[in-house]
Amino acid sequence: MTAILFVVSEHGYWAEECVDPLTTLSDAGVEITVATPTGEPPVVDDMSLDPDEVGEETAEHVRTVIDSDERLADPIALADAVADDYDAVFFPGGHGVEWDVTQDHHARELLSETVAGEDGKALVVCHAVGLLAFTRDADGDFLAADRTVTGFPNAWEEGIVDDRDLLPDGRKLPYWVEDEVRAVGANWDAELDADTSVQVDGDLVTGRGPESSHAAARTLLDELGVA
Repeated sequence: MTAILFVVSEHGYWAEECVDPLTTLSDAGVEITVATPTGEPPVVDDMSLDPDEVGEETAEHVRTVIDSDERLADPIALADAVADDYDAVFFPGGHGVEWDVTQDHHARELLSETVAGEDGKALVVCHAVGLLAFTRDADGDFLAADRTVTGFPNAWEEGIVDDRDLLPDGRKLPYWVEDEVRAVGANWDAELDADTSVQVDGDLVTGRGPESSHAAARTLLDELGVA
């Protein structure tokens, strides 16, 4: 059975970006394990559950899954995850990842080892793409250098933070994903004129944001050869 590790934030993951791939991949027969940096249950960004932000249908669906899925309620600690145990690793986004997942050296090692392996695939979505700004390969080079990637663009961040980079909840955004990923030599293409954006470069798959999460999950299944 195909096995995928979900690495989810304890500081605010975006519900749709986690739940849609979780259900899509599960429906395809994939075995999913959830990990968080400390092993405590992941914490959802309340804004991603707000019907005014995401629509009533999406809000109801993601809340139902989050409240009932035992995998989200009982994660493993990221430090206990071994890349070779999984066919793929998936990093959903949300602003919260900037405070834990993207700053976690175990997350960086997991991503680097997965992409370097012969068979492993990695899917990184939205703000989690910021992980590429801190991840190096075995030679010490940035993993994202010269790779074509998509992720949460500056054009969208401008509509969320104020002129001091403060989020609506008062937290100061540590960095802007597009700026940092470009700085390590990635070829950034968020395809702002398209409804969805998913990029595949070798064993690395990236998705732009919530509206691309389903397409990203389907792309990962294709890359893994799962019908």
